[in-house]
Amino acid sequence: MSEKRRILLQLDTDAQPSTFDSIVALDAGADVLLRYGGVRPETVVPLVHGAIFTRGPKDLPHTAIFIGGSDVALAEQVRDVVRKTLLPQWGLSVSVMLDANGSNTTAAAAVRTVLAHQELSGASVLVLGGTGPVGQRIAYLAAQQGAQVRIASRQLSKAQEKVARLQARLPHGRFLATQTASESALREALRECQVVFGSGPAGVRVLPKALWLGQSSLRILLDLNAVPPSGIEGVEPTDNGVLRDDVRCFGAIAVGALKMKIHKAAIAQLFTRSDLHLDIEELFSLSATL
Repeated sequence: MSEKRRILLQLDTDAQPSTFDSIVALDAGADVLLRYGGVRPETVVPLVHGAIFTRGPKDLPHTAIFIGGSDVALAEQVRDVVRKTLLPQWGLSVSVMLDANGSNTTAAAAVRTVLAHQELSGASVLVLGGTGPVGQRIAYLAAQQGAQVRIASRQLSKAQEKVARLQARLPHGRFLATQTASESALREALRECQVVFGSGPAGVRVLPKALWLGQSSLRILLDLNAVPPSGIEGVEPTDNGVLRDDVRCFGAIAVGALKMKIHKAAIAQLFTRSDLHLDIEELFSLSATL
């Protein structure tokens, strides 16, 4: 009998499943894509049961689940229910990947890009847009690497809330909440930083060039905003290590190339086993092999 086709269940919390995630899945080797939109934690169990009860344990590596959607917190709830519904003790399990809003693969690509040029252990890192899903994951990964991470927000209370969550998840991590509502506050947040990540909303400038220019400690600027105007003024989307005023710059398109490699490699990996759970840590580890 011929080998089973590789079936990927795309569980998306948005009403319309992401076409981006669908195309990447097919390009990465899925033979059949089953797309479900509007997925909620309370609707997950029958979908998972349908995936694990229709094939025997020896064929389940050819079935996998991808969880996406623009609401990262909701997607994480879906992931938790998916994991609880699997029955690995009976051999009824499939591999699962979480990449809601592309936050995991983007953060992994951003931090891996910086590590190729700058050691993060002992470094001071500023994450602008650090209260968003991508910024939170960048902060987590950077702190894992030994960086002292400043989480920036225009509202100090919001930054403090996110720092508390990160600290609970990574007790040994070094995090600091900082507010950037004024030019003077932003300048203070930048002081003695070696690396700045821009992960703010699309089309919103989070750092003017006048503020970072001349910062003697600054080594790397990485901006994830591809929609004009740039998030970090002076960084172009296609910058891939370009030196601008003695600072190495990386833009969204350049980082996005690595993000795509991670995403495709992860989808392909899902079909090698039936017990993988690919989240931020696993995707970051995978990025080191690409």
